[in-house]
Amino acid sequence: MGKKKVAQKTKEELIAESEKVTATAEKKSVQSGKHKIEKGRIYINASYNNTVITITDEKGDVITWMSAGSIGFSGPKKATPFAASKIADAISAKLEKTGPFNVDIYVSGVGRGRDAAIRAFAAKNFNLLSIKDVTPIPHNGPRPPKPRRV
Repeated sequence: MGKKKVAQKTKEELIAESEKVTATAEKKSVQSGKHKIEKGRIYINASYNNTVITITDEKGDVITWMSAGSIGFSGPKKATPFAASKIADAISAKLEKTGPFNVDIYVSGVGRGRDAAIRAFAAKNFNLLSIKDVTPIPHNGPRPPKPRRV
C-alpha cells in the first residue's frame, strides 16, 4: 500500500487560518445582534415523547429552536411540563436582545408540556397576540376492521 503522506502546515499558516475562523464567527454574532425583530411566531410541538419549541419570524424563517433532549432531559422526562417550562426559559434568555417580543403561538400535539410552555412564555417579556391549536384532527378516522367471518 505504501506510506501515506500527510500535508503539514507551518505555524504561520495555522495562526492565519484560526484568525480567519474567529473573524467570521465574530461577524456572524455581530450581525445577529443588529437585527431586532418585533413580531414573530412560536411553534410548540408537544408529543408523548418530547417537546420541541421553534421561534420564527413572520415569514417563517427559523430564528432559533430547542427541544427537551437538547437541554439534557432524557427518557420519559422529556415530555414533562417541567421540561417544557425549562425550554421556554432557555429560549427567552436567548432572545432577550433580538426579539421577537410580540408573538403568535401555535400549539401542536397532545403532550403534557403544552400548557406549561405557554405559561412560561406569558411569564417572560413576551406579548402573546394569539394562541392557536393546530393539532391535526382526523375527520373520518382510520378504516374500520373487516367483519368477522365465522
